[in-house]
Amino acid sequence: MNFGDILTQWENKYGVYDKDADAAAADGRAASAERRRRLRAKKPDGVIDIHGMTQEEASAALENFFENSRREGYEKVLVIHGKGNHSAGDAVLKIFTRDFIERCPFAGESGYSDAAGGGSGATWVLLKGNQRSR
Repeated sequence: MNFGDILTQWENKYGVYDKDADAAAADGRAASAERRRRLRAKKPDGVIDIHGMTQEEASAALENFFENSRREGYEKVLVIHGKGNHSAGDAVLKIFTRDFIERCPFAGESGYSDAAGGGSGATWVLLKGNQRSR
């Protein structure tokens, strides 16, 4: 038996650990996490105000806004929907906006933020796959 056979048997039994592949994956995860931190902190590239609209009007406006935002390469947008203070029941447009974002194929992480403006009356959204050149 030669050394090559011994090495092959050992590799077959114990496998091969590719530390470079793990490092590249870790670098990718770190870059992705850093991008999310940067995007959460930045001001929105675009803003739409839908409060006062019916659900049908809001649906058409949001579809158009998100399509245009993606086409323009926006990374982060803000939807002002109001807090529902004047609604008879729950905040209709706030709930509608949340449902729209969950169904939108290029809407990523989202949340409410005073820093983005509007507190719980506005929702910021990170758009998937859009990155502006820096």
